[in-house]
Amino acid sequence: MKTAVDAVFVGKERRFNRRFLQMCSHYLVEPVACTPGAGWEKGQVENQVGTLRQRLFTPRPRVSTLAELNERLRHDVERWAREAAHPERPDRTVWEMFEAERPALVGVNTAFDGFQETTASTSKTCLVRFDRNRYSVAAVAAGRPVQLRAYADRIVVWCEGAVVAEHPRAFGHGHTRYDPLHYLPVLARKPGALRNGAPFRDWALPPALAKVRGRLGRSDEADRQFVDILAAILTDGVDAVEAACAEALAAGTHSRDVILNILTRRHDTARPAAMAIPAGLVLTLEPAADCARYDRLRAIREGCHGTA
Repeated sequence: MKTAVDAVFVGKERRFNRRFLQMCSHYLVEPVACTPGAGWEKGQVENQVGTLRQRLFTPRPRVSTLAELNERLRHDVERWAREAAHPERPDRTVWEMFEAERPALVGVNTAFDGFQETTASTSKTCLVRFDRNRYSVAAVAAGRPVQLRAYADRIVVWCEGAVVAEHPRAFGHGHTRYDPLHYLPVLARKPGALRNGAPFRDWALPPALAKVRGRLGRSDEADRQFVDILAAILTDGVDAVEAACAEALAAGTHSRDVILNILTRRHDTARPAAMAIPAGLVLTLEPAADCARYDRLRAIREGCHGTA
């Protein structure tokens, strides 16, 4: 199995794949290799795999997500364990023996970060290719080498130690997964791409942002104004911009300037630290506020006018 073994030596000696050894170390498992050509050593394992395949995957499960499949398999395995007799203790079920051993088991706090990593190059259109499918990356990584990590359910792309893309994994071939936020810097230079660019054709905007775009219209000036609002996502985040749009709409406006002003006012400004006042400048007698002095001044002024 090339995914686990890099080199086969004499007997059971192997050089295992680095990622495979990391997984074994994470789950505290010691791998034991079979002898080449000795089919009887793995026959029992293959027989059990065939049994489980027949029991759990026949007929073939139809699910929408990998999480749904995992939950279904967990339920089926537990149901079988509660009903099946233990091979060494026929008087007890597999589940009962598992419950008896559970206190001695070592818990796993986090799942192993299992992925296949490859190095790829991004195109000038901010796309990286993996397994005959394409995925968009942040514009900052365009035309640069990246590290692509393929998980069972997602694709994560790194560039110089930072994540520049994360997408649900596409299966089959010829698919392209876009994240419109990756192209915001490009929109700042070419606002017209908002209406014609492939990454933005089926963009499901949050409700308030979608309403602002609808009210701005479809002119070139409207595109420029909406792109200015979208550009704030790079610094403030989608949630903050969505909240600012909702506040502006509630006030009866969809102006770009109003929305950007709301975002500016919401920025957290740290209050300056209080200055230490030297002892020589501390007042020994605090002045008392006496607003009645102004009333006395009014009385004096009115008295002067009456005398005149």
